[in-house]
Amino acid sequence: MNSYSQDALQQLEAGKLDEFNQTFKLALSNDSDDLLFSLAEELYSLGFLDQAQQIYQQLLKKYPDEDELRANLAEIAISEDQNDLALSYLSEIKPDSPSYVQSLMIAADLYQTQGLFEVSKQKLLAAKKLAPDENVITFALAELCFSMREFDQAIPLYLNLIKQGITELSAVNLVERIGVAYANAGRFGHAIGYLKQIKLIDMTPDVKFETAFTYLQLKEYKQAIAVFEDLRDSDHDYPTLYPYLGEALEKLHKEKDALRVFQEGLGVDEYNETLWIKAGDVALKLGENQQAEEYYRKGHHVAPDDLNLVIKLSNLLVQDEQYDDNIAFLNEYIKDHAVDPQLAWNLATSYAEEEDLEHAQTYYQLAAKSFDDQPDFLKEAALFYRSIGQIDTMLPLLKKYLTIEPTDADMDDIYREYH
Repeated sequence: MNSYSQDALQQLEAGKLDEFNQTFKLALSNDSDDLLFSLAEELYSLGFLDQAQQIYQQLLKKYPDEDELRANLAEIAISEDQNDLALSYLSEIKPDSPSYVQSLMIAADLYQTQGLFEVSKQKLLAAKKLAPDENVITFALAELCFSMREFDQAIPLYLNLIKQGITELSAVNLVERIGVAYANAGRFGHAIGYLKQIKLIDMTPDVKFETAFTYLQLKEYKQAIAVFEDLRDSDHDYPTLYPYLGEALEKLHKEKDALRVFQEGLGVDEYNETLWIKAGDVALKLGENQQAEEYYRKGHHVAPDDLNLVIKLSNLLVQDEQYDDNIAFLNEYIKDHAVDPQLAWNLATSYAEEEDLEHAQTYYQLAAKSFDDQPDFLKEAALFYRSIGQIDTMLPLLKKYLTIEPTDADMDDIYREYH
């Protein structure tokens, strides 16, 4: 003859909720405490938290010293976002209780959900000290350190489990986890040893990315490209892959392929300033200066405060002798930004070429503070001051230049002419 608890579970399985509710009440009144405890565990696993809570509360009144009931009630309270109630139950479980380690684990989970990761970590460390051989605690601590990006602390914890032959816990592949942890810790040689044990078909997109990135750091460009392309084929909208896939292709001198990859990436994420920069850089390598300028300008539109982009575009405009455009572009930029030394130099060059001598002098003086040891700048500035007859300003610049480039006969002749 079935107990009321057994009947209730069967009715639940059959979807007879009205009958279940009636039978559940009979179980509460008539079944043994052991049967009720088992029923509560089943109901909790099925997501019927209210009913499980009723049973645990009823049993706790009868067995006030059973801290396992408090721990279970705390878990239910957390599931229902009743955090204060959960902490109340946990605070009643004392360090000498057999359920104290369990209570520390539950508290760690609660604090982690609240974003209090350091408090959570302290709870897990306390639990591990009390139960050093409990794998569930080791795993929980490893996962917390991993989520906190404390990879050097997570790695030995994962290793501890793997050395025991445990390669999966709570549906988490530990070989995959430790590989990603090693990669994020910059220990790429160790990382790839684990990551390449996993078949591509079994990898998540994030793990594929980490694997490809690891190959890239190890300069194994063909392998990196293969994994990045597999990621692209399986998840075309994964934007982070495109800059690195293009970079790997560039390393193999496949600039045209790299440019196509950057263009494809921009189709996925047009606000990715890194892609605009890389597209401009590779277009420049290919001698497509106009196309490079277009990429830099679009990137600047996306990220107007990105100084790297501003410098690249300004350098290109100076290189292509678009001095008016450079002056207009940089004057717009420096309305809201400090003048970077390289931009000051570019402005000095542009104003000098446009024969605006007053502005040219201003920016040569400004740039000189940062480039007084750069031979290209010293030579250009010296020749500028010579052209406007400021020999006293020219001579110290020329002297510095000749200290760095003593074999430049033409500049040495100029120096001797005035010295």
